[in-house]
Amino acid sequence: TDFDSKKKRKVAEIYQALNSDPIDVAALRRMAISEGGLLTDEIRCKVWPKLLSVNTDDLPPLPAGKELREDNKDYQQVLLDVRRSLRRFPPGMPDDQREGLQEELIDIILHVLKRNPQLHYYQGYHDIVVTFLLVVGDRLATALVEKLSTHHLRDFMDPTMDNTKHILNYLMPIIDQVNPEVHDFMQSAEVGTIFALSWLITWFGHVLSDFRHVVRLYDFFLACHPLMPIYFAAVIVLYREQEVLDCECDMASVHHLLSQIPQDLPYETLISRAGDLFVQFPPSELAREAAQQQAERTAASTFKDFELVSVQQRPDTVLRQRFRERLRGEERTKSILTKPRTNRFVKLAVMGLTVALGAAALAVVKSALEWAPKFELQIFP
Repeated sequence: TDFDSKKKRKVAEIYQALNSDPIDVAALRRMAISEGGLLTDEIRCKVWPKLLSVNTDDLPPLPAGKELREDNKDYQQVLLDVRRSLRRFPPGMPDDQREGLQEELIDIILHVLKRNPQLHYYQGYHDIVVTFLLVVGDRLATALVEKLSTHHLRDFMDPTMDNTKHILNYLMPIIDQVNPEVHDFMQSAEVGTIFALSWLITWFGHVLSDFRHVVRLYDFFLACHPLMPIYFAAVIVLYREQEVLDCECDMASVHHLLSQIPQDLPYETLISRAGDLFVQFPPSELAREAAQQQAERTAASTFKDFELVSVQQRPDTVLRQRFRERLRGEERTKSILTKPRTNRFVKLAVMGLTVALGAAALAVVKSALEWAPKFELQIFP
């Protein structure tokens, strides 16, 4: 069938990118974002490490669980959360196999926390770790989760919730750009953004029951800017526009509606919409609206270094790019300060075009380098 041949072609392209020298990480990002994502767990085992620039050749051996568990301040909480995570394992998995995986899950979490004392465990973290464990196995999962925890998830692992709240603050400005009516309705209902907290901090792993949808989203998020999950959250709310507007306009009703996430979402459509929105309303444009005082400390600000490393370019091209970025950054800073808010309906006429042109994937990666103009000037001295 047509679908099978498309899939075969995509698999071939992924392997071609993996086998090129240097590895074509930009192509792998595009594959992870575009329809169907990375297709199989076998491919994910090869591509996820590349998206996170984790070297799979010298993975450290895992420490014995017993040393990790003794006198670990998080052990009891991790144990409780992991015991409650039954539904995150495939239905029908034999008990002893699941229990073995749960022990591995505890060890991975404690190992990462022990090696990175600056990171604080939060409830929901295990939902992310179990996804990696089920896809790539314990040793590779440990390396990937550690990289992720010091980059994309860094804000959720602070001692306070301040940076997590800061990221949630992006939700309403995105909704406002696309659909002021839904935005104003939600403001009137005073619903806030807490309904999206578990979506954000588990990368939707906690709220989606079908594992295939979870790993498809992980393909997407691993290939994109750390704020992409909040764009995806906004797209889910926008997709449910009619239900929201038909709801009683009070906090309890709207919160209840939104926190029950439908399981049959059109994931591919929503992924490409989230990519579109990111391109049209990059975080740097929304930053003023989203209480911006803490942007300096969020993970997104360190993403740029990470991005340059993971693209694995030759040093001379990095230097040339830095110079160009700096010029562009100064230009952009000027334009943002003088630019009135453009007519959103004109902007929305572009919707869908970016994905059709295949540009969204490229632009998402490009604008990953654009978190806020001032970082451009700071990180590229």
